[in-house]
Amino acid sequence: MQQPPRVDLSPWFLTFDDFDGPIDFRRYFGNDHPVEVDVGCGRGLFLFNASETHPQTNYLGIEIDYHEARRAAHRLQKRQTPNARILGGDVSIAFGQLIPAGSVAAVHVYFPDPWWKKKHKKRRVFTDQLVDQMTRVLQPGGLVHSWTDVADYFEVIGALMDHDPRFETLPVPEEHSPEHDLDYQTSFERKKRKAGCPIYRGRWRLRQGGV
Repeated sequence: MQQPPRVDLSPWFLTFDDFDGPIDFRRYFGNDHPVEVDVGCGRGLFLFNASETHPQTNYLGIEIDYHEARRAAHRLQKRQTPNARILGGDVSIAFGQLIPAGSVAAVHVYFPDPWWKKKHKKRRVFTDQLVDQMTRVLQPGGLVHSWTDVADYFEVIGALMDHDPRFETLPVPEEHSPEHDLDYQTSFERKKRKAGCPIYRGRWRLRQGGV
C-alpha cells in the first residue's frame, strides 16, 4: 500500500540538510530574542509550555529521533507557535557545526537516555564533549539545566559540571507541584513522578570570560 505523503512541517521541523552553514537565529525566528536549546526534546512538552509561558524567548529543540521530533513539531504547527522550532539530528553535530558560538542563552538537558548497559554508556549524551560544546555555544552567563531520574547518571553530570571551573553551580528552584497532566517539565518527568521516582536536578551558569 502506498504511504501517504508526509505533511510539510517547516519551519517547525527542519534537519541539518536544510542549512548550508551556521544558523542565523535572527532570520530563523524572525527576531533577535534570546535563544534557549532543548537537547533531546522528545515529544516537545517543555517546548510547548516554555514557548507559551515565555513569548519573548525563542526555543530550539534538537531531537535525533525524527518520529518523535515530527510528532512534537506537529503540535507546534497546530498552534502556530512563533517562538519554538525543532531540529532533527545529532546534538554533537548541531553544537559543533550549526549553532554559532556565544549565541545561546540556556541549554536544557532533561532526562537524557541513561543507556543502562555498560557497553552502551558511551552513547550517553551528557559527556565532557557536550560540556565543551555547551561552553562554546553559550553566552557568558548562560545557563545549563539538567534533570534525570537516574542517580548514577546525575552523579556523572554533577561531576562534570560542578568541577568544571568554567561553570558556577547554582541552587535549583523548589520542585513544582503540577496542577494537571500537561503541567510538567517533560512527559518523562510526568511518568516518573507519577511512579514515585525521585528527580535529580542541577543548574549551572557559564562564568564571564570562561575560567
